[in-house]
Amino acid sequence: MKIIAGLGNFGDKYAYTYHNLGFLAVERLADILGTEFTKTQCKALTASGFYKGEKILLAKPLTFMNLSGVAVRELLHFYKASAEDLLVFSDDIDLPEGVIRYREKGSGGTHNGLRNIVAELGSTDFARIRIGMGKPPEYMSLVDYVLSEIPHAKRQLFYDAFCNAAERAKQWLDEKIAK
Repeated sequence: MKIIAGLGNFGDKYAYTYHNLGFLAVERLADILGTEFTKTQCKALTASGFYKGEKILLAKPLTFMNLSGVAVRELLHFYKASAEDLLVFSDDIDLPEGVIRYREKGSGGTHNGLRNIVAELGSTDFARIRIGMGKPPEYMSLVDYVLSEIPHAKRQLFYDAFCNAAERAKQWLDEKIAK
């Protein structure tokens, strides 16, 4: 079993904010895999399916961003999966808008959701795909920026990023299944 989690915040007011890039990416992957988020378990909304014969669980933690690790830890424990079976989608302020970066493992950096996952798992041995949102304008605080809505003029740029992130997630699955 492989678990892919997207980080974000629940609620209509957060739906298309920069801080929900992880949710939007995992939703795109669900569309590609032909599954829907219908079940609540382990403090997460989940979708499940199969990819090349391997069971896949997609998750959107319901714990809000800064406590994402609680839901991720509970899912790994429930499914008896290890950190190596996990891939996480998140936003990244240090990457230019729409740029994605894959890492096999590493620290949570400045991202509170990733740092919480590292703390809850006691491990940095999980893969992550970060989606760049760029820096906030000089007149805007970081908190206001990450919680601001993605402008309609930039939605296509980010949609393309989600498609690229989903394709990279499929490559990760291919690599893991091949092992």
